[in-house]
Amino acid sequence: MKFIELTLGSYIISHGYDNKNKEALQHVHSETFSKKLVAISRIKSVSEKYILTDYVDGRWIYWEYKEDFEDVKRLLG
Repeated sequence: MKFIELTLGSYIISHGYDNKNKEALQHVHSETFSKKLVAISRIKSVSEKYILTDYVDGRWIYWEYKEDFEDVKRLLG
């Protein structure tokens, strides 16, 4: 399994959708960023602000990251 090192901070957990098809989100604020190894196989998408990964029990997690978007693209290249 391949990993990339990222500096991650606050995150949003998607718990799925309610009966009105509205996404159930839990926002978690972190005062600091910390380095984490992320399995490349868990990454679903990357935007300029968030990296989306799968999480436990079919959930998704949107991590705020500190690196430059172009640097993350190169790491995944």
